[in-house]
Amino acid sequence: MFLRDAAARGHASGGFHNQNYVLPLTEPMARLLGRTPGTAVTVRVRRSDALPVVIRTWQHEAAILRAIQGVLPNVPACLFEGNRFTIHSYVEGVPLSAVCADDKPVDHLLLKSLVELFAQMTQVRGTVLPPLPAIWPRNHMDSQGFLRTLARIADLQIREANWPAFGGLFTALGIPEDALLRFADRVPWLARRPYSLLHGDLHRDNLIMSYDGPARLICVDWELASFGDPLHDLATHLVRMRYPDHQWDEVVDAWAAAMQAVRAAAVHGTAKDLRHYVDFERAQSVYPDVMRAAQSLEESLDQKSLDRATAAVRRALTAGAGPLRLRTVPGDREIERILARWAMSPPRHGTRRGQVTGVIDWKPDRRVPEHDDFPYHAVSEALLLEGAAPARQVFKGTAHLNSVIRVPGVERPVVVRRKVPHVLRRERSYLSEHAVLRAIERSRARVAAPRVLALGESHSHYLFAHSRDRFAVHTYEGPADIDRRPDHPVHGLRPHEADRLIDQLAELTLVDYTEVDPVGGQPYFYEWLSDQLFALVAGLPKESQQLARFLGLPDAARLREILARHRLSCRAPALLHGDLNPWNLVRRDDSLALTIIDWEMALVGDPLYDLVRHMHLTPTRPEIRDRMFRRWERLLPERFTVDWQRDWRVYRWTEIVRSAYVDLDRLVTGAGLDAPNVRRAVDAYTMTLAAATASLGLTVPYRANPYLTRALA
Repeated sequence: MFLRDAAARGHASGGFHNQNYVLPLTEPMARLLGRTPGTAVTVRVRRSDALPVVIRTWQHEAAILRAIQGVLPNVPACLFEGNRFTIHSYVEGVPLSAVCADDKPVDHLLLKSLVELFAQMTQVRGTVLPPLPAIWPRNHMDSQGFLRTLARIADLQIREANWPAFGGLFTALGIPEDALLRFADRVPWLARRPYSLLHGDLHRDNLIMSYDGPARLICVDWELASFGDPLHDLATHLVRMRYPDHQWDEVVDAWAAAMQAVRAAAVHGTAKDLRHYVDFERAQSVYPDVMRAAQSLEESLDQKSLDRATAAVRRALTAGAGPLRLRTVPGDREIERILARWAMSPPRHGTRRGQVTGVIDWKPDRRVPEHDDFPYHAVSEALLLEGAAPARQVFKGTAHLNSVIRVPGVERPVVVRRKVPHVLRRERSYLSEHAVLRAIERSRARVAAPRVLALGESHSHYLFAHSRDRFAVHTYEGPADIDRRPDHPVHGLRPHEADRLIDQLAELTLVDYTEVDPVGGQPYFYEWLSDQLFALVAGLPKESQQLARFLGLPDAARLREILARHRLSCRAPALLHGDLNPWNLVRRDDSLALTIIDWEMALVGDPLYDLVRHMHLTPTRPEIRDRMFRRWERLLPERFTVDWQRDWRVYRWTEIVRSAYVDLDRLVTGAGLDAPNVRRAVDAYTMTLAAATASLGLTVPYRANPYLTRALA
């Protein structure tokens, strides 16, 4: 009854967690609370639809307020605690945000009053506060342990709690599932500072300027209070207050002076350690900022709201990219597309409460006719379901975003495959993936590869034409239970898998490559390959070329001379996969053993090259290598294998040299580092560089800094 009265008569305000109503007490409520009728109170109602996007040390704000009453002056008193609501004494005044907006500097007198609030909090003894969670560091001087605990709690309470509904969105944006846990593991040693009471959310809306009385500023909204390193409260305050950049040093100096006067140990290591807490605040803020932006589209999805949400996500990702070690931040166009697909997809896990109805138009590409097993209406349904795919069914590779979808009425799951826009990829694609897969399917060769079910261009009624993008729908070649992750031979092939891969490479020679490349099959494949490598090195940016020369790698002209020393035999051409790394091989439970996926690097050329490149990209024990070569020579006609014993080592060192340039460029530009095959390659760059310079008959120049190559790895 009282809550209904508050909603009807009170002045409402609030944020993401609570709705606040200010109203005068009725006589019955005044008697119950021991107050004068007509006294203004604040009724705080926790929002039932609020996402869990904050770190909570304690669940009940009332317990916090009771603990600090009488110790901290002027804080609100909790007069009554009900089910999901509390009644607080009303704090007379105006929020600082009303008179000093975000990004505006705070007057130095107000700033002095503000930092005194931090100093006052150190006077609250930990023994009067509610019990701390079991995960809390036992040593209340352990700053490193506190920051690591914060990161792990943020992962549990924010990331993990929202992952079922938003994990697919985060994955599509390039945020790894374990990003916060990795942040926790990277926290360095910090100076020891005594723990104290922390407000946890001290921004302009939570600072009230009183109309009269000695207190210039009063803290309200204590629900996110905690107990720990006081430097965390300063960092949170700096970020959420949105001070202009030029005022940060002034705030830090004022805080240090105020703390020094009451607890000198609290400022130990401030200059060195503050940035780690600022990094954490920006890292954990990525999650609520992205989720709030996405949720804002549930009520209305038009270009204006989409632009606003896109900008918010871009700001969050840009701020959190460094602390979370995000290799790349998607561009506005990619973010817009990801958000639009998410917003138009069906409800998931009860999070959707808006009225937006997803309608996704698409235009079929007639090069792939309507498939009997996957008619056009199934394509429309797959596109609508795409945005709702959970994280375990979304795979972001070097150049593609793949979403695994189970369409009602279709027996097997499918993959909606989209190119990631503006991907910096030095190695070219030569053939159309859909044409290659259709040629394999028509050939009836025993090659386990996805089938193309649809190809087209999608967009939405809500969006402008520039938001259209191309997609393909393939059969899904992972486990039948799509909740299980595909199993890739990342540590190398087992003997029977090596045999089956050779069998499939032999079958690939039966595919009519002229269907996809009528002028392919040049007699001197190695010369063509050398020209492509020369063009790749010549096209590297200046920074990459300069570092390559510094590390002892030749420039493009010198490399061409070295490559030209070799003459290889001519072997009959065939269709090649071109990128048989372990993540493009999926284990399966039948006689074929492996499915070969991701054919975008396919080309026509020497079959020996495909096999040797696979051995370069995949950990291959000598006995497995010999086994594969023997079977390959036995199964393929001689026109494909002539002189392979002499020539395979040339292809091997050519690929080592290629990796030396490509991986160095990835380290310089950060391109593609989210993909697991790329990550593994660059992690071993020191060995790659040594092998490449040895293969070229060169040595690292004496001037090269020996620590540089170690740092690159």
